[in-house]
Amino acid sequence: MIIDRYILRAHIAPFFMSLFVLIGIFILQFLMKFIDHLVGKGFGIGIVIEVIIMNLAWMLVLAIPMSVLIATLMAYGSMSANNEITVMKSSGLSVYRMITAPLIVSLLLAYGLMEFNNRVLPDANHRAKTLGIDIRRARPTLSLEPGIFSQEIKGYTIIARKNYEETNELEGLTIYDHSDPNSNVLISADRGFIAYGPDFSNLILDLYQGEIHEISTETNNNEYRRVKFNRHRILIPYEGYDFERTADNVFQRGDRELSAQVMLERADSLRAHNYRTSISVINTIDTYNRSFLYGEFRHFPPTLPAYEVDPDRAKIQFALARARALSSSVDSDLRRMRSNERRIDQYMVEVHKKYAIPIACVIFILIGAPLGIMTRKGGFGVATGISMGFFLLYWSFLIGGEKLADRGFISPFIGMWGANILLFPAGIYLTIRTQKERLLINWNKLKTIVPKRFRIETLKNDVHGDQ
Repeated sequence: MIIDRYILRAHIAPFFMSLFVLIGIFILQFLMKFIDHLVGKGFGIGIVIEVIIMNLAWMLVLAIPMSVLIATLMAYGSMSANNEITVMKSSGLSVYRMITAPLIVSLLLAYGLMEFNNRVLPDANHRAKTLGIDIRRARPTLSLEPGIFSQEIKGYTIIARKNYEETNELEGLTIYDHSDPNSNVLISADRGFIAYGPDFSNLILDLYQGEIHEISTETNNNEYRRVKFNRHRILIPYEGYDFERTADNVFQRGDRELSAQVMLERADSLRAHNYRTSISVINTIDTYNRSFLYGEFRHFPPTLPAYEVDPDRAKIQFALARARALSSSVDSDLRRMRSNERRIDQYMVEVHKKYAIPIACVIFILIGAPLGIMTRKGGFGVATGISMGFFLLYWSFLIGGEKLADRGFISPFIGMWGANILLFPAGIYLTIRTQKERLLINWNKLKTIVPKRFRIETLKNDVHGDQ
Protein backbone atom coordinates (compact mmCIF):
# COMPACT_ATOMS: atom_id res chain seq x y z
CA MET A 1 0.00 0.00 0.00
CA ILE A 2 2.88 2.38 0.73
CA ILE A 3 4.36 1.66 -2.70
CA ASP A 4 0.94 2.22 -4.30
CA ARG A 5 0.52 5.58 -2.58
CA TYR A 6 4.03 6.60 -3.58
CA ILE A 7 3.43 5.70 -7.23
CA LEU A 8 0.07 7.47 -7.28
CA ARG A 9 1.58 10.60 -5.70
CA ALA A 10 4.14 10.63 -8.50
CA HIS A 11 1.22 10.83 -10.96
CA ILE A 12 -0.79 13.62 -9.32
CA ALA A 13 1.37 16.66 -10.05
CA PRO A 14 2.14 15.74 -13.71
CA PHE A 15 -1.52 14.91 -14.31
CA PHE A 16 -2.91 18.24 -13.13
CA MET A 17 -0.05 20.20 -14.69
CA SER A 18 -0.62 18.62 -18.11
CA LEU A 19 -4.40 18.93 -17.70
CA PHE A 20 -4.18 22.67 -17.06
CA VAL A 21 -1.75 23.14 -19.96
CA LEU A 22 -3.95 21.20 -22.38
CA ILE A 23 -7.10 22.98 -21.26
CA GLY A 24 -5.31 26.29 -21.76
CA ILE A 25 -4.31 25.27 -25.28
CA PHE A 26 -7.87 24.19 -26.08
CA ILE A 27 -9.27 27.47 -24.73
CA LEU A 28 -6.83 29.55 -26.79
CA GLN A 29 -7.66 27.53 -29.90
CA PHE A 30 -11.39 27.92 -29.25
CA LEU A 31 -11.12 31.67 -28.68
CA MET A 32 -9.09 32.15 -31.85
CA LYS A 33 -11.82 30.36 -33.78
CA PHE A 34 -14.76 32.02 -32.02
CA ILE A 35 -13.36 35.51 -31.41
CA ASP A 36 -14.89 36.95 -34.59
CA HIS A 37 -18.37 36.34 -33.18
CA LEU A 38 -17.58 38.13 -29.91
CA VAL A 39 -15.68 41.21 -31.04
CA GLY A 40 -17.67 44.36 -31.67
CA LYS A 41 -20.99 43.21 -30.23
CA GLY A 42 -20.80 44.80 -26.81
CA PHE A 43 -20.67 41.56 -24.82
CA GLY A 44 -19.54 41.74 -21.23
CA ILE A 45 -16.86 39.56 -19.70
CA GLY A 46 -19.59 37.42 -18.12
CA ILE A 47 -20.82 36.21 -21.52
CA VAL A 48 -17.27 35.36 -22.62
CA ILE A 49 -16.65 33.39 -19.40
CA GLU A 50 -19.95 31.55 -19.82
CA VAL A 51 -19.05 30.60 -23.38
CA ILE A 52 -15.73 29.18 -22.20
CA ILE A 53 -17.32 27.30 -19.27
CA MET A 54 -19.97 25.72 -21.51
CA ASN A 55 -17.25 24.48 -23.87
CA LEU A 56 -15.01 23.18 -21.08
CA ALA A 57 -16.99 19.92 -21.05
CA TRP A 58 -15.74 18.59 -24.39
CA MET A 59 -12.27 19.95 -23.63
CA LEU A 60 -12.10 17.88 -20.44
CA VAL A 61 -13.20 14.74 -22.30
CA LEU A 62 -10.25 15.11 -24.67
CA ALA A 63 -7.68 16.44 -22.22
CA ILE A 64 -8.08 13.86 -19.43
CA PRO A 65 -6.94 10.75 -21.40
CA MET A 66 -3.98 12.66 -22.81
CA SER A 67 -3.09 13.95 -19.34
CA VAL A 68 -3.15 10.37 -18.07
CA LEU A 69 -0.63 9.38 -20.72
CA ILE A 70 1.67 12.34 -19.99
CA ALA A 71 1.47 11.78 -16.22
CA THR A 72 2.24 8.07 -16.60
CA LEU A 73 5.25 8.75 -18.82
CA MET A 74 6.59 11.40 -16.46
CA ALA A 75 5.98 9.39 -13.28
CA TYR A 76 7.56 6.12 -14.42
CA GLY A 77 10.25 7.94 -16.41
CA SER A 78 11.30 9.88 -13.33
CA MET A 79 11.30 6.77 -11.13
CA SER A 80 13.32 4.90 -13.74
CA ALA A 81 15.84 7.74 -14.05
CA ASN A 82 16.26 7.78 -10.25
CA ASN A 83 16.75 3.98 -10.24
CA GLU A 84 13.61 3.59 -8.12
CA ILE A 85 12.24 1.05 -10.61
CA THR A 86 15.42 -1.00 -10.18
CA VAL A 87 15.06 -0.90 -6.40
CA MET A 88 11.42 -2.00 -6.63
CA LYS A 89 12.34 -4.90 -8.91
CA SER A 90 15.17 -5.99 -6.64
CA SER A 91 12.71 -6.05 -3.72
CA GLY A 92 10.49 -8.49 -5.60
CA LEU A 93 7.94 -6.14 -7.16
CA SER A 94 6.97 -6.92 -10.75
CA VAL A 95 5.99 -4.40 -13.38
CA TYR A 96 2.45 -5.75 -13.15
CA ARG A 97 2.38 -4.89 -9.45
CA MET A 98 3.80 -1.42 -10.12
CA ILE A 99 1.02 -0.51 -12.53
CA THR A 100 -1.83 -2.09 -10.55
CA ALA A 101 -2.74 1.02 -8.54
CA PRO A 102 -2.65 3.40 -11.56
CA LEU A 103 -4.74 0.88 -13.52
CA ILE A 104 -7.39 0.81 -10.78
CA VAL A 105 -7.47 4.61 -10.64
CA SER A 106 -7.69 4.78 -14.45
CA LEU A 107 -10.69 2.42 -14.37
CA LEU A 108 -12.40 4.68 -11.83
CA LEU A 109 -11.49 7.71 -13.93
CA ALA A 110 -12.88 6.00 -17.06
CA TYR A 111 -16.13 5.24 -15.23
CA GLY A 112 -16.38 8.84 -14.07
CA LEU A 113 -15.81 10.06 -17.64
CA MET A 114 -18.55 7.75 -18.92
CA GLU A 115 -20.99 9.20 -16.38
CA PHE A 116 -19.80 12.69 -17.29
CA ASN A 117 -20.38 11.97 -20.99
CA ASN A 118 -23.94 10.87 -20.33
CA ARG A 119 -25.02 13.30 -17.62
CA VAL A 120 -23.06 16.55 -18.00
CA LEU A 121 -21.66 16.69 -21.53
CA PRO A 122 -25.02 16.56 -23.43
CA ASP A 123 -26.51 19.48 -21.49
CA ALA A 124 -23.26 21.46 -21.71
CA ASN A 125 -23.07 20.92 -25.48
CA HIS A 126 -26.70 21.95 -25.91
CA ARG A 127 -26.31 25.10 -23.86
CA ALA A 128 -23.08 25.93 -25.70
CA LYS A 129 -24.86 25.52 -29.04
CA THR A 130 -27.80 27.67 -27.94
CA LEU A 131 -25.49 30.36 -26.57
CA GLY A 132 -23.41 30.29 -29.74
CA ILE A 133 -26.51 30.75 -31.92
CA ASP A 134 -27.63 33.68 -29.76
CA ILE A 135 -24.18 35.28 -30.04
CA ARG A 136 -24.05 34.85 -33.81
CA ARG A 137 -27.56 36.24 -34.14
CA ALA A 138 -26.77 39.41 -32.19
CA ARG A 139 -25.92 42.32 -34.47
CA PRO A 140 -22.78 44.42 -33.96
CA THR A 141 -22.86 47.60 -31.93
CA LEU A 142 -23.23 50.88 -33.79
CA SER A 143 -20.02 52.17 -35.35
CA LEU A 144 -19.74 55.66 -36.84
CA GLU A 145 -16.93 56.31 -39.28
CA PRO A 146 -16.03 60.00 -39.81
CA GLY A 147 -17.49 61.38 -43.04
CA ILE A 148 -19.42 58.18 -43.86
CA PHE A 149 -23.19 57.81 -43.71
CA SER A 150 -24.36 55.13 -41.29
CA GLN A 151 -27.72 53.41 -41.85
CA GLU A 152 -27.37 50.68 -39.22
CA ILE A 153 -30.39 52.04 -37.34
CA LYS A 154 -33.64 51.51 -39.17
CA GLY A 155 -35.29 54.84 -40.02
CA TYR A 156 -32.20 56.99 -39.40
CA THR A 157 -29.18 58.07 -41.40
CA ILE A 158 -26.31 59.56 -39.39
CA ILE A 159 -23.07 61.20 -40.44
CA ALA A 160 -20.37 62.80 -38.26
CA ARG A 161 -17.38 64.83 -39.41
CA LYS A 162 -15.20 63.74 -36.48
CA ASN A 163 -15.46 60.88 -34.04
CA TYR A 164 -13.59 60.60 -30.71
CA GLU A 165 -13.86 56.96 -29.63
CA GLU A 166 -12.27 57.56 -26.22
CA THR A 167 -14.97 60.02 -25.09
CA ASN A 168 -17.82 59.05 -27.51
CA GLU A 169 -17.87 62.70 -28.64
CA LEU A 170 -18.98 63.59 -32.15
CA GLU A 171 -18.47 66.80 -34.14
CA GLY A 172 -20.38 68.07 -37.17
CA LEU A 173 -23.39 65.82 -36.72
CA THR A 174 -26.18 65.48 -39.27
CA ILE A 175 -29.12 63.16 -38.65
CA TYR A 176 -31.84 62.32 -41.17
CA ASP A 177 -34.96 61.03 -39.40
CA HIS A 178 -37.23 59.23 -41.87
CA SER A 179 -38.82 56.88 -39.35
CA ASP A 180 -42.17 58.71 -39.62
CA PRO A 181 -43.68 58.53 -43.14
CA ASN A 182 -45.72 61.69 -42.46
CA SER A 183 -42.70 63.95 -41.90
CA ASN A 184 -39.09 64.43 -42.85
CA VAL A 185 -36.74 65.65 -40.13
CA LEU A 186 -33.19 66.91 -40.52
CA ILE A 187 -31.15 67.57 -37.36
CA SER A 188 -27.74 69.21 -37.35
CA ALA A 189 -25.47 69.93 -34.37
CA ASP A 190 -21.99 71.27 -33.83
CA ARG A 191 -21.17 68.48 -31.39
CA GLY A 192 -22.78 65.67 -29.45
CA PHE A 193 -22.28 62.59 -27.31
CA ILE A 194 -23.51 59.08 -28.09
CA ALA A 195 -24.26 56.40 -25.52
CA TYR A 196 -26.40 53.30 -24.99
CA GLY A 197 -29.21 52.91 -22.52
CA PRO A 198 -28.77 50.66 -19.48
CA ASP A 199 -30.42 47.70 -21.23
CA PHE A 200 -28.92 48.40 -24.71
CA SER A 201 -32.46 48.83 -26.08
CA ASN A 202 -32.08 52.57 -26.77
CA LEU A 203 -29.44 54.81 -28.29
CA ILE A 204 -29.06 58.18 -26.55
CA LEU A 205 -27.78 61.21 -28.46
CA ASP A 206 -27.05 64.42 -26.56
CA LEU A 207 -26.70 67.24 -29.10
CA TYR A 208 -25.39 70.78 -28.57
CA GLN A 209 -25.71 73.99 -30.64
CA GLY A 210 -27.87 72.85 -33.53
CA GLU A 211 -31.05 73.12 -35.52
CA ILE A 212 -34.07 70.94 -36.33
CA HIS A 213 -35.70 71.23 -39.77
CA GLU A 214 -39.01 69.43 -40.20
CA ILE A 215 -41.33 69.21 -43.22
CA SER A 216 -44.76 67.69 -42.65
CA THR A 217 -46.12 65.69 -45.59
CA GLU A 218 -49.35 64.73 -43.86
CA THR A 219 -51.26 67.63 -45.44
CA ASN A 220 -51.06 69.29 -48.83
CA ASN A 221 -49.59 72.44 -47.31
CA ASN A 222 -46.19 70.84 -46.67
CA GLU A 223 -45.68 72.71 -43.42
CA TYR A 224 -42.09 73.60 -42.60
CA ARG A 225 -40.74 74.08 -39.06
CA ARG A 226 -37.31 75.21 -37.92
CA VAL A 227 -36.11 75.06 -34.31
CA LYS A 228 -32.78 76.13 -32.87
CA PHE A 229 -31.47 74.55 -29.68
CA ASN A 230 -28.54 74.77 -27.32
CA ARG A 231 -29.05 71.24 -26.03
CA HIS A 232 -31.29 68.50 -27.38
CA ARG A 233 -31.60 64.81 -26.46
CA ILE A 234 -32.76 62.13 -28.91
CA LEU A 235 -33.82 58.67 -27.76
CA ILE A 236 -33.61 56.21 -30.66
CA PRO A 237 -34.99 52.66 -30.31
CA TYR A 238 -32.16 50.20 -30.84
CA GLU A 239 -34.07 46.92 -30.87
CA GLY A 240 -32.57 43.79 -32.31
CA TYR A 241 -29.00 44.78 -31.50
CA ASP A 242 -28.89 43.64 -27.90
CA PHE A 243 -28.04 40.12 -26.81
CA GLU A 244 -31.16 38.02 -26.25
CA ARG A 245 -31.09 34.55 -24.78
CA THR A 246 -33.06 31.67 -26.19
CA ALA A 247 -34.68 29.10 -23.93
CA ASP A 248 -32.83 25.79 -23.73
CA ASN A 249 -35.78 23.80 -25.10
CA VAL A 250 -36.24 25.86 -28.29
CA PHE A 251 -33.63 24.18 -30.50
CA GLN A 252 -33.82 20.48 -31.20
CA ARG A 253 -30.96 18.51 -29.69
CA GLY A 254 -28.41 16.90 -31.95
CA ASP A 255 -26.66 13.59 -31.38
CA ARG A 256 -23.86 15.22 -29.34
CA GLU A 257 -26.44 16.75 -27.01
CA LEU A 258 -28.06 13.46 -25.98
CA SER A 259 -27.17 10.72 -23.53
CA ALA A 260 -26.37 7.20 -24.71
CA GLN A 261 -29.69 5.88 -23.39
CA VAL A 262 -31.73 8.43 -25.35
CA MET A 263 -29.75 7.77 -28.54
CA LEU A 264 -30.19 4.00 -28.17
CA GLU A 265 -33.94 4.49 -27.78
CA ARG A 266 -34.05 6.68 -30.89
CA ALA A 267 -31.96 4.18 -32.84
CA ASP A 268 -34.32 1.37 -31.83
CA SER A 269 -37.30 3.47 -32.87
CA LEU A 270 -35.74 4.13 -36.29
CA ARG A 271 -34.95 0.42 -36.72
CA ALA A 272 -38.56 -0.47 -35.88
CA HIS A 273 -39.78 2.14 -38.37
CA ASN A 274 -37.50 0.70 -41.07
CA TYR A 275 -38.76 -2.80 -40.31
CA ARG A 276 -42.39 -1.72 -40.67
CA THR A 277 -41.55 0.15 -43.86
CA SER A 278 -39.77 -2.86 -45.35
CA ILE A 279 -42.79 -5.09 -44.57
CA SER A 280 -45.08 -2.52 -46.18
CA VAL A 281 -42.89 -2.35 -49.30
CA ILE A 282 -42.83 -6.15 -49.61
CA ASN A 283 -46.62 -6.35 -49.22
CA THR A 284 -47.16 -3.59 -51.78
CA ILE A 285 -44.91 -5.26 -54.35
CA ASP A 286 -46.56 -8.64 -53.68
CA THR A 287 -50.03 -7.17 -54.15
CA TYR A 288 -48.99 -5.57 -57.42
CA ASN A 289 -47.45 -8.82 -58.70
CA ARG A 290 -50.55 -10.84 -57.89
CA SER A 291 -52.76 -8.21 -59.52
CA PHE A 292 -50.65 -8.34 -62.65
CA LEU A 293 -50.33 -12.14 -62.81
CA TYR A 294 -53.96 -12.96 -62.12
CA GLY A 295 -55.46 -10.41 -64.47
CA GLU A 296 -56.91 -8.09 -61.88
CA PHE A 297 -56.00 -5.10 -64.06
CA ARG A 298 -59.18 -5.65 -66.01
CA HIS A 299 -61.04 -3.92 -63.17
CA PHE A 300 -59.91 -0.45 -64.24
CA PRO A 301 -62.40 2.44 -64.26
CA PRO A 302 -64.47 2.18 -67.52
CA THR A 303 -65.20 5.91 -67.79
CA LEU A 304 -62.28 7.07 -69.91
CA PRO A 305 -62.91 7.47 -73.63
CA ALA A 306 -59.71 5.58 -74.46
CA TYR A 307 -61.08 2.48 -72.81
CA GLU A 308 -64.07 2.40 -75.14
CA VAL A 309 -61.87 2.81 -78.22
CA ASP A 310 -59.14 0.26 -77.40
CA PRO A 311 -59.67 -1.73 -74.18
CA ASP A 312 -56.39 -3.68 -74.52
CA ARG A 313 -54.35 -0.51 -74.90
CA ALA A 314 -56.18 1.00 -71.96
CA LYS A 315 -55.26 -1.99 -69.82
CA ILE A 316 -51.58 -1.57 -70.71
CA GLN A 317 -51.68 2.15 -69.93
CA PHE A 318 -53.41 1.46 -66.66
CA ALA A 319 -50.80 -1.18 -65.75
CA LEU A 320 -47.95 1.20 -66.60
CA ALA A 321 -49.50 3.98 -64.50
CA ARG A 322 -49.83 1.59 -61.59
CA ALA A 323 -46.19 0.47 -62.06
CA ARG A 324 -44.94 4.07 -62.08
CA ALA A 325 -46.90 4.88 -58.93
CA LEU A 326 -45.54 1.73 -57.26
CA SER A 327 -41.96 2.57 -58.30
CA SER A 328 -42.27 6.11 -56.96
CA SER A 329 -43.71 4.88 -53.68
CA VAL A 330 -41.02 2.21 -53.23
CA ASP A 331 -38.23 4.67 -54.07
CA SER A 332 -39.58 7.13 -51.50
CA ASP A 333 -39.72 4.41 -48.85
CA LEU A 334 -36.19 3.23 -49.66
CA ARG A 335 -34.81 6.76 -49.46
CA ARG A 336 -36.47 7.22 -46.09
CA MET A 337 -35.00 3.91 -44.89
CA ARG A 338 -31.50 4.89 -46.06
CA SER A 339 -31.84 8.23 -44.30
CA ASN A 340 -32.88 6.42 -41.12
CA GLU A 341 -29.91 4.08 -41.45
CA ARG A 342 -27.51 7.01 -41.69
CA ARG A 343 -29.16 8.57 -38.66
CA ILE A 344 -28.84 5.29 -36.75
CA ASP A 345 -25.12 5.15 -37.64
CA GLN A 346 -24.65 8.71 -36.36
CA TYR A 347 -26.38 7.87 -33.10
CA MET A 348 -24.35 4.69 -32.61
CA VAL A 349 -21.10 6.53 -33.39
CA GLU A 350 -21.80 8.97 -30.56
CA VAL A 351 -22.85 6.14 -28.23
CA HIS A 352 -19.60 4.23 -28.81
CA LYS A 353 -17.57 7.45 -28.56
CA LYS A 354 -18.93 8.10 -25.05
CA TYR A 355 -17.31 4.84 -23.91
CA ALA A 356 -14.32 4.46 -26.23
CA ILE A 357 -12.58 7.71 -25.21
CA PRO A 358 -12.78 7.01 -21.43
CA ILE A 359 -11.39 3.48 -21.94
CA ALA A 360 -8.35 5.15 -23.52
CA CYS A 361 -7.34 6.17 -19.97
CA VAL A 362 -6.74 2.49 -19.15
CA ILE A 363 -4.94 1.80 -22.44
CA PHE A 364 -2.66 4.80 -22.00
CA ILE A 365 -1.56 3.45 -18.61
CA LEU A 366 -0.52 0.19 -20.30
CA ILE A 367 1.42 2.14 -22.94
CA GLY A 368 2.78 4.96 -20.77
CA ALA A 369 4.22 2.85 -17.95
CA PRO A 370 6.50 0.66 -20.13
CA LEU A 371 7.56 3.59 -22.28
CA GLY A 372 8.36 5.67 -19.20
CA ILE A 373 10.52 2.87 -17.80
CA MET A 374 12.28 2.40 -21.14
CA THR A 375 13.05 6.05 -21.80
CA ARG A 376 14.38 6.73 -18.27
CA LYS A 377 13.40 10.34 -18.84
CA GLY A 378 10.90 12.07 -16.60
CA GLY A 379 10.89 15.49 -18.23
CA PHE A 380 7.73 17.18 -19.38
CA GLY A 381 9.12 17.71 -22.89
CA VAL A 382 9.92 14.04 -23.53
CA ALA A 383 6.63 12.90 -22.02
CA THR A 384 4.66 15.44 -24.01
CA GLY A 385 6.41 14.53 -27.24
CA ILE A 386 5.78 10.80 -26.89
CA SER A 387 2.21 11.28 -25.70
CA MET A 388 1.48 13.69 -28.55
CA GLY A 389 2.61 11.04 -31.02
CA PHE A 390 0.36 8.39 -29.54
CA PHE A 391 -2.55 10.76 -29.07
CA LEU A 392 -2.31 12.04 -32.65
CA LEU A 393 -2.36 8.43 -33.82
CA TYR A 394 -5.33 7.72 -31.56
CA TRP A 395 -7.18 10.87 -32.58
CA SER A 396 -6.58 10.35 -36.31
CA PHE A 397 -8.08 6.87 -36.02
CA LEU A 398 -10.99 8.27 -34.03
CA ILE A 399 -11.76 11.11 -36.44
CA GLY A 400 -11.29 8.94 -39.52
CA GLY A 401 -13.39 6.18 -38.02
CA GLU A 402 -16.17 8.64 -37.16
CA LYS A 403 -16.29 10.01 -40.71
CA LEU A 404 -16.30 6.55 -42.28
CA ALA A 405 -18.91 5.24 -39.85
CA ASP A 406 -21.19 8.26 -40.39
CA ARG A 407 -21.11 7.56 -44.12
CA GLY A 408 -21.80 3.85 -43.65
CA PHE A 409 -18.45 2.56 -44.95
CA ILE A 410 -17.62 0.79 -41.69
CA SER A 411 -19.60 -0.12 -38.61
CA PRO A 412 -19.83 2.45 -35.79
CA PHE A 413 -18.19 -0.05 -33.41
CA ILE A 414 -15.09 -0.45 -35.59
CA GLY A 415 -14.95 3.28 -36.27
CA MET A 416 -14.92 4.27 -32.59
CA TRP A 417 -13.13 1.30 -31.04
CA GLY A 418 -10.56 0.75 -33.81
CA ALA A 419 -7.90 2.89 -32.09
CA ASN A 420 -8.43 1.10 -28.77
CA ILE A 421 -8.33 -2.30 -30.49
CA LEU A 422 -5.03 -1.31 -32.12
CA LEU A 423 -3.32 0.20 -29.07
CA PHE A 424 -4.49 -2.26 -26.42
CA PRO A 425 -2.39 -5.21 -27.74
CA ALA A 426 0.54 -2.81 -28.13
CA GLY A 427 0.22 -1.84 -24.46
CA ILE A 428 -0.01 -5.47 -23.36
CA TYR A 429 3.04 -6.35 -25.45
CA LEU A 430 5.13 -3.48 -24.06
CA THR A 431 4.15 -4.35 -20.49
CA ILE A 432 5.07 -8.01 -20.91
CA ARG A 433 8.40 -7.21 -22.58
CA THR A 434 9.25 -4.70 -19.85
CA GLN A 435 8.54 -7.34 -17.21
CA LYS A 436 10.63 -10.02 -18.91
CA GLU A 437 13.75 -7.98 -19.56
CA ARG A 438 15.21 -4.54 -19.00
CA LEU A 439 14.31 -2.70 -22.17
CA LEU A 440 15.76 0.77 -22.66
CA ILE A 441 15.44 3.22 -25.51
CA ASN A 442 18.97 4.14 -26.56
CA TRP A 443 18.84 7.84 -27.29
CA ASN A 444 22.43 7.83 -28.59
CA LYS A 445 21.40 5.54 -31.47
CA LEU A 446 18.54 7.87 -32.28
CA LYS A 447 21.08 10.69 -32.63
CA THR A 448 22.48 8.98 -35.74
CA ILE A 449 19.35 10.11 -37.56
CA VAL A 450 20.32 13.75 -36.92
CA PRO A 451 22.76 15.27 -39.47
CA LYS A 452 26.32 15.61 -38.17
CA ARG A 453 26.34 19.40 -38.20
CA PHE A 454 23.54 19.36 -35.61
CA ARG A 455 25.19 16.82 -33.26
CA ILE A 456 26.60 19.31 -30.79
CA GLU A 457 27.16 16.87 -27.93
CA THR A 458 28.86 14.28 -30.13
CA LEU A 459 31.32 16.81 -31.51
CA LYS A 460 32.20 18.00 -28.03
CA ASN A 461 32.85 14.42 -26.86
CA ASP A 462 35.08 13.77 -29.83
CA VAL A 463 37.16 16.87 -29.08
CA HIS A 464 37.61 15.92 -25.44
CA GLY A 465 38.50 12.38 -26.44
CA ASP A 466 41.31 13.60 -28.74
CA GLN A 467 42.78 15.71 -26.00
